Amino acid sequence: MSLATPEKIRKLQRGLYVKAKAERAFRFYQLYDKVYREDILEHAYRLARSNRGSAGVDGVDFADIESSGLGEWLASLRKALLSGAYKPSPVRRVMIPKPGGGERPLGIPTIRDRVVQTAANLVLEPIFEADFEDSAYGYRPGRSARGAVQAVHRALCAGYTDVVDADLSKYFDSIPHDQLMKSVATRVSDGRMLKLIKAWLKVPVEETNDQGRRRMSGGRRSRAGTPQGGVISPLLANIYIHRFLRVFRERGKDREFRARLVNYADDFVILSHGKAEEALRWTQGVIGAIGLSLNEAKTCVRNARRERFDFLGYSFGSDWYSVKGNWYLSAKPSTKSLKQLRRNIRGLLRPGNHISWPRVAVEVNRVLRGWAGYFDYGSRSGAYKAADRYVLDTVRRFLRRRHKVFTRGTRHFPASRIFGELGIMSLEALQRPSTP
Repeated sequence: MSLATPEKIRKLQRGLYVKAKAERAFRFYQLYDKVYREDILEHAYRLARSNRGSAGVDGVDFADIESSGLGEWLASLRKALLSGAYKPSPVRRVMIPKPGGGERPLGIPTIRDRVVQTAANLVLEPIFEADFEDSAYGYRPGRSARGAVQAVHRALCAGYTDVVDADLSKYFDSIPHDQLMKSVATRVSDGRMLKLIKAWLKVPVEETNDQGRRRMSGGRRSRAGTPQGGVISPLLANIYIHRFLRVFRERGKDREFRARLVNYADDFVILSHGKAEEALRWTQGVIGAIGLSLNEAKTCVRNARRERFDFLGYSFGSDWYSVKGNWYLSAKPSTKSLKQLRRNIRGLLRPGNHISWPRVAVEVNRVLRGWAGYFDYGSRSGAYKAADRYVLDTVRRFLRRRHKVFTRGTRHFPASRIFGELGIMSLEALQRPSTP
């Protein structure tokens, strides 16, 4: 099933982007009819299918849809959209474990709603992409968390070392619906499209307790928050944070605070030349004015030459380069990111795991490869060594238990064997030469 965007859809997206870029005040008045186009719904289904995911409140999964006939299912969905009969279903809420303990809620819309939201996203994204600030990196085509990390590091190395380390309080749950709809309406005048987005904002959330009783929350009474688990939520969140990012640029705060701003979804940092305190005070006022709030316990000002700060899994600050004997400003995997890697490895190599060793090794390598794929920027040598040591010790303990070896296992399972014959990848061996 190809996920490449069909040329006809790409042509539509290019046209919308070019129009939006050329006419900054233009409001698009005919968009809803694009959402139920056959090719767009088909491609939206493929994209939703690739993300897998569980069934929503209706219990319908992808296998059910395809066994009963995908063509008929899409035709029925298109008919509902065309006639105006489409209404989103409640979102199923489940609790999933958090990496550091406890649980967090996860919203699961029905597949039907995920497909329609994906179709709407295909149409709306190029319009708002034409407006978004260069300082925003989250959930945007061609941009990534890695790009945001590099932008922060470049700013630090350019001397912007007085940092506002900001944390928005429950951003996705706090976005005010009325103000969000005003932000969307700056570009969209199509009443049916606006009605569709508003319907998703007002969808109730269904959860089941331990006794099997269902409880509904949200719905028409809700006044804030983006759709839980919704495909459209990242775009709506970007549209709203754009208010803050645009004001920062348009009012010349980058020049006033001698600063650079880097944003990824609900995370952002302001890096300045000695104006961090002023930047923070201004930020508090603007964030409050748009109905949001900063987490005062986590938001702070730091001098990156004296103390480190974390952003998107990386730690930034001053480090000693022993080879050349000098201090430099580094970007490296944070302590928290290393702890998360250890938890993931420990989970795979738990005592109750009786899967064959080749399959275990594949899973361990998948985790290591994914982690290294993100943390392959900056000063990573120390983190890679620490990861290898932990993997070596944990694999050795796992194999000692499995093979009933009652010694320390260093002779039976030396590093050369674990990172060789037994197939575990070494992150140190992956590392490309780099200079800080």
